[in-house]
Amino acid sequence: MNGPRLWLVRHARPLVAPGLCYGRLDMAADASASRSAATALAHALPAKVAGVWHSPLQRCELLALELRALRPDLASNPEPRIAETDFGAWEGQAWSAIARAEIDAWAANLAGHAPGGGESLAAMLQRVALALRDAAARAHDQGADMVWISHAGVARCVQWLQQHGPGRAPQAHEWPLQAPDFGAWVSVALPTQGWA
Repeated sequence: MNGPRLWLVRHARPLVAPGLCYGRLDMAADASASRSAATALAHALPAKVAGVWHSPLQRCELLALELRALRPDLASNPEPRIAETDFGAWEGQAWSAIARAEIDAWAANLAGHAPGGGESLAAMLQRVALALRDAAARAHDQGADMVWISHAGVARCVQWLQQHGPGRAPQAHEWPLQAPDFGAWVSVALPTQGWA
């Protein structure tokens, strides 16, 4: 028997200039794309869902609200642990304007370095692991899937945690690059209870 799954949904395309560094930068997403993504998701999700959590950033909240309009049974709760990486002073800057030495320092210590003085990958992995543990417990208790409306960085964290578990720091060459496209999702197996 297959256990509950986690639906990792990425917000629709944000209204931001190309090439800009944004993680915690709070900007809206394309409203029409959010509606389209919510429509597709509403039809794809099973009838019973253990819960829907969304990142508190408005680009995720918009998709959560659009989904609830179509599926009133899918009220979503904000979950700060599934917010995107905090890039600190880099937020809102063009990637091309960030000093190469700063980017190199981050690449040399991907897990431990806090880009822009924001959040290290190790800290992000820890918070995502705790959220994943709680989501798994809820899903297993209710015998139903969980939904996260979140970000590419969180999807990559979940991929890493599925492959390596909590506690192991990734090297830059090991870090997963794939994530759902804007407005798309992947469905992954949730860990067993007691994980993390």
